[in-house]
Amino acid sequence: MNSDNPDPRQALRGKWDLRHADAEKSPAPVEVLTRNLHLLPGKGLALDLACGLGGNALTLAQQGLDVVAWDISPVAIRRLESYAAEAGLTNLSAEIRDVEAAPPPPCHFDLIIVSYYLERGLIPGLIDALRPGGLIFYQTFTKAAVTGIGPQNPAFRLDDNELRQLFSGLKLRYYREENRLGEVTQGVRDVAMLVAEKC
Repeated sequence: MNSDNPDPRQALRGKWDLRHADAEKSPAPVEVLTRNLHLLPGKGLALDLACGLGGNALTLAQQGLDVVAWDISPVAIRRLESYAAEAGLTNLSAEIRDVEAAPPPPCHFDLIIVSYYLERGLIPGLIDALRPGGLIFYQTFTKAAVTGIGPQNPAFRLDDNELRQLFSGLKLRYYREENRLGEVTQGVRDVAMLVAEKC
């Protein structure tokens, strides 16, 4: 490819490689998962989509699920593989994968978790990728920002109640989005969280 016209996907990969190379960052599961561990199936195949360092994937594997973790960043995947090996989690496999170019196959997963990644065009495919009875766990930023965390580009932030609308064809099992209601220094701000079940 012409150096004057760089591949935007390669540039994106480089951006995330740089972020995930930060040795001070360590994997941690998101709140929608830690609050709802009791909703997990006893067994099955889970996907951590755009997994980053894999805090969600590691948690799901520790809960006994078979887990596949995908991310565009080779740095993130190498670090996750190292964490999984240290923890002896043989039920977790990590793969470098551009999920926009290669989305998940239909009717394949019992659970999909997505955190801090928003590509609205992928959502119908995520729903199709769930098996009947499958669960989606989703947490990402909203436009009703209280703090300065999260993307500056509003295209990567949800409108009010948009997450519910995006998954309106599924059965809602858990939802939290506080917006700017009440005392904004308390509660869970800046994000929406959802757990929904495919019928």
